[in-house]
Amino acid sequence: MGSSTVTVTLQDICEAADLITDSLEVTPCAHSRTLSEITGAEVFLKFENLHFTGAFKERGALVKLLSLPPEERKVGVIAMSAGNHAQAVAYHAQRLGIPATIVMPRFTPNVKVEHTRAFGAEVILYGSGLSEASTYALKLAREQGLTLVHPYDDEKIIAGQGTIALEMLDSYPDLEALVVPVGGGGLISGVAIAAKGLKPEMEVVGVESARFPSMFQATQGMPVKCGHTTIAEGIAVKQPGQITLAAITEWVDDILLVDEQAIEAAVLMLLEIEKTVVEGAGAVGLAALVHHRDRFKGRQVGLILSGGNIDLLVLSSIIQRGLVRSGRLARIRVSVPDQPGALGEVVQLLGSAEANIVEIRHQRAFTNLSLPLAEVEFIVHTRGMEHVCRIKKALDEAEYQVYLPDGDMSKD
Repeated sequence: MGSSTVTVTLQDICEAADLITDSLEVTPCAHSRTLSEITGAEVFLKFENLHFTGAFKERGALVKLLSLPPEERKVGVIAMSAGNHAQAVAYHAQRLGIPATIVMPRFTPNVKVEHTRAFGAEVILYGSGLSEASTYALKLAREQGLTLVHPYDDEKIIAGQGTIALEMLDSYPDLEALVVPVGGGGLISGVAIAAKGLKPEMEVVGVESARFPSMFQATQGMPVKCGHTTIAEGIAVKQPGQITLAAITEWVDDILLVDEQAIEAAVLMLLEIEKTVVEGAGAVGLAALVHHRDRFKGRQVGLILSGGNIDLLVLSSIIQRGLVRSGRLARIRVSVPDQPGALGEVVQLLGSAEANIVEIRHQRAFTNLSLPLAEVEFIVHTRGMEHVCRIKKALDEAEYQVYLPDGDMSKD
């Protein structure tokens, strides 16, 4: 697609920054010593998850709303979104006295739905994804005369999102690469235009979920084929925008794909190391940096933590699964004599091995063991895989039959 269709300029982005400066705080941008040691690059994090609504979307939404003439503000706006754009539009529309209707896919995380309603917007849950929600929002816009605030394929939105790059380069002008989440492409389009405008040699790399590689496929001229679900639902976009596809084709150097396990690990890493909560979409940049160490090794790399609106049940599952993969939460199955005192002996051995027992399941019926034996499953907290091995060795030396159902998790 030709560059003539891309009309957003560095000047537009600078004007957008001036427009929002009194309404939005500049989010922190900081060097991470620990992540730099882990990845081999010098890592600088832009904490867009610290906006009031928890994501970068406030920038573009505010620029778009401020650009509307009085007659359009009076009638109201409509937006379709999986959550972050919805909250941003609802919040700033409420601040500006603009009626807002938000169409969200039925399976949007509840935390995002409730927060959007709390900002006074009318929320309509429709469709299984953004495509169906978008079609319905366009229908309502025509019927009710509402102004559509598109989540990404809009020049005002793109200009607003590009202000992130201005702030990052103002704080760290020596940055050599920016790694940016990609869904519909509004964020990376604005960031790339701003970054390349200020520093033409800057590398801008996008990251998508391997289950939703729509922009990667579109830029390669491939048919767009996506999965059904991803932990990075904020970038689960099946239809790239026309404006953003043109901008990405012109300004973005590459798009990388990361799988679900890598995204999970990045969410947990940011929580544990940086003490910051980031949703799946906001963690894909770190996932790519960890997976593609050689590509970024020794370079100064900026990561945009685009949002922090993660469902608590999802976050809980990520933490639990991460503990299992690292061996800090382990299942240990032990065959014990089915007689008084036998269980107590195993418990004492586990205590001596400094395993903290979380749960015990005693199984007699659903087992192939001989009748004098029972199978006992222990869920234990440990200090990691080496500790698990020491616990197993202690049980082996006491001549118990031991099985670790999750013993291969450390190889994932």
